[in-house]
Amino acid sequence: MPIIRSTPRPSPQDALAEGPDAVPVGMRIAASFSWRLLIVAAALAVVVALVVVLQDIVVPFLIALLLCALLAPISAFLQRHRWPKWTAVLSSLVVLVLAIGTLALVVTAQIRYDLPSLEHRLHRSVLSLQTLLDSQPFGITVHDVNSWVSKGTDYLQAHASSILSGFQAAGSSAVHALEGLFIVVFTTLFVLIDGRRIWGWVVRLFPRRARARIGVAGEAGWHTLTSFIRVQLIVAVTDALGVAIGALALQVPLAVPIAVIVFLGAFVPVVGAIVAGTVAVIVALVFNGWVTALFMLGVVLVVQQIESHVLHPFLTGSAVKVHPLGVALGVVAGTTLAGVVGAFFAVPFIATVNAMVLAAARWRPEDGDGDGSGDGASAAVAAPTSVDPTTAPSSSTSSSSSSTSSSSSSSSTESASDRVDSAPGADHGGVQS
Repeated sequence: MPIIRSTPRPSPQDALAEGPDAVPVGMRIAASFSWRLLIVAAALAVVVALVVVLQDIVVPFLIALLLCALLAPISAFLQRHRWPKWTAVLSSLVVLVLAIGTLALVVTAQIRYDLPSLEHRLHRSVLSLQTLLDSQPFGITVHDVNSWVSKGTDYLQAHASSILSGFQAAGSSAVHALEGLFIVVFTTLFVLIDGRRIWGWVVRLFPRRARARIGVAGEAGWHTLTSFIRVQLIVAVTDALGVAIGALALQVPLAVPIAVIVFLGAFVPVVGAIVAGTVAVIVALVFNGWVTALFMLGVVLVVQQIESHVLHPFLTGSAVKVHPLGVALGVVAGTTLAGVVGAFFAVPFIATVNAMVLAAARWRPEDGDGDGSGDGASAAVAAPTSVDPTTAPSSSTSSSSSSTSSSSSSSSTESASDRVDSAPGADHGGVQS
């Protein structure tokens, strides 16, 4: 008869004394994720702190990257038509400077042209406002207004020192602006001329096994950034033309400056459209009355509806590939963290990072570094399983050459991560050669 030995059931005290096995699996997984997330959050906090400290360098550098994304297609087009690289880059910069200068001249000319009529309209609007305030239910007389003006003058005289310090801070800001302009110009030049080698140096900073993945992610991010800038330029021009045509039809003064404000505001989604539309309506209200202001508000709303329901779904959606809720939250977060600068860079930053993360997640080692070298290695490995005796020498020669090709392809695949330059058709941050 077999002897069955019974095993005593462990007591709760013994179970607690077993060490890590006593911790539930879910708790261990949660703890593993938690400390990793804390390390990632700490690293991001350090990066944000460095950006804040070096903001006088980081912000001009980011502006230069956006300019490069705008000018790189122009430079690449000229180089495809046999222009030397330096000539193509300088021509692109000259086109940008001429466009900005022409726009500034047109704005200045219209302000000078409308200035006499603006003074008359402004005086009439002030008289109408005084009449409105003097009536019920406001009951604000001219004496009250003059008293407020005198109090404001006394306040300015009493705080003249603080105002002077503010002007000194503005002078320091002007110096920083000149430094930033210098960084923007030189960064744009060097990235357009030698962007591929600069990106190669950045890739070499990462571990060897991660270089191919980083290269593919950089290519995807740069492609998304250039597409976003082109699409946003089309949207901004469309909005500016629509508001300018409406302002000219309603005989609202300063139509071209309003169009410029709308053009610049279109590069800041959600917030920029609201601010630019508010400026257009206020100008119409001050110089043309409330009826014209209502019509101007209708024009702004129509333009914004066309942008939201026609342009963005067909253009921005394919370029950015980020949900509108993510765009809105990103703009709000950027505004909270860095004000206007954060709102301006929020959407291109989100779109670029999203494209880079998705490309890095989809990359596989057999894909090579984006130039299709991985496929050649797999194709060269295939060899016949039988050899005809009558053709043994040629077969051995063929087999030898095939093995040589296989080994070279394999070494090519293994060293794919060492290469920093991508294929001729890929653009990793510069113009095409």
